[in-house]
Amino acid sequence: MFHRFFVSCCISVYHTTTHFILFHFGLGRQLTTVKKMPYNLTVKKTEGKPGQVYYPLQLNEIPRPVPAAGHVLVRMSAAALNHRDLFIRQHLYPGISFEVDHPMLADGCGTVIELGPDTPSSLLGKRVLMTPSWGWDADPRGPEDDRRHSVIGATAMYPIGTAQDVISLPADEVVPAPEHLSNTEAAALPLTGLTAWRALVTKCDPQPGWNVLVTGIGGGVALHALQFAVALGCNVFVTSSDQGKIDRAVGSMGARAGVSYKSPDWDRQLRSILPEDRQYLDCVVDGAGGDIVARSVRLLRSGGTIACYGMTLGPKMDWSVQAMLKNIELKGSTMGSKKEFRDMVAFVRQHRIVPVVSRVVRGGLKNLEGIEGLFEDMKHAKQFGKLVILMEEEEDEQEGSSPKL
Repeated sequence: MFHRFFVSCCISVYHTTTHFILFHFGLGRQLTTVKKMPYNLTVKKTEGKPGQVYYPLQLNEIPRPVPAAGHVLVRMSAAALNHRDLFIRQHLYPGISFEVDHPMLADGCGTVIELGPDTPSSLLGKRVLMTPSWGWDADPRGPEDDRRHSVIGATAMYPIGTAQDVISLPADEVVPAPEHLSNTEAAALPLTGLTAWRALVTKCDPQPGWNVLVTGIGGGVALHALQFAVALGCNVFVTSSDQGKIDRAVGSMGARAGVSYKSPDWDRQLRSILPEDRQYLDCVVDGAGGDIVARSVRLLRSGGTIACYGMTLGPKMDWSVQAMLKNIELKGSTMGSKKEFRDMVAFVRQHRIVPVVSRVVRGGLKNLEGIEGLFEDMKHAKQFGKLVILMEEEEDEQEGSSPKL
């Protein structure tokens, strides 16, 4: 009986990840692996002005972390890039850390292989996502204490990042990954999914049948916003400078239509394709800024909402008297709380939403050339979806349901 139970446990662990080979029955606190010293990836400080400098990547061999009380040790399977990581390398993001024990990246998926004292044993062997935004528990208005809030990854506030083979972190900062997602798909979800969820759901509160505009389709946040809004029963319209990205959003992701924001009259073009029974937008989810208020005020219903999660076109936006007289609400939105993250992951699980993966680089953190290629994709806006680093091969990754370009 014991032999059959032992074999059964070993088989279930083996299918969780091909590297985990044994469960310690005596302690029940650890899965052992045969592994060399782990690595992490940081940015190396060099001289240069913000926006002109481009910090190189640095691969570091590090000691194997030991989980403290209430912590879990996670072996990473995949990690994903965000625009934030490109901005860090260009010194266009605040609070950067160059320390060797402050690795890059906020997105990742891995498996719990060891528990610290007083950590729930139910987490052992679970595939998990890491909370990408720390120091913000549940307040829908914003972080309870701004001095404690930061996105993880090359940040001075927290020595945590997903560009690391093995990570020790508090157990309440992980959540089980949706079972229907591969490791690369799961790694593509956390920060962009959270940002999109807060901008769309918390700030706009969309209802079935609403007309929603998502600008800049092709980026991770915009694609998640599109997927969430479609799942909520909204009519989603998109903009992009790339007609191919618009065609993909409309052809395979449920968007109703789209226009190129390169056209000087794109707002008028968009109005012409709105449904006859609802000739206005209810809300706009935007990550560019610029003249979005002037454009949107012509399209939004009275009392409509613009949720702005980024300002890539510049640090300022104009506000017009027309927007004020029309009761337009402009709402800033950034990252999200731990509660919003858990709500978003539950929604993805319920609706079986699959994040869009643009390209995957295999070979783990040692493949610096491949990782640099992902950054180049982001620099030149080549991606449609997320850019992912695969740290260990698995059967589901070899088959994959998302595009690996």
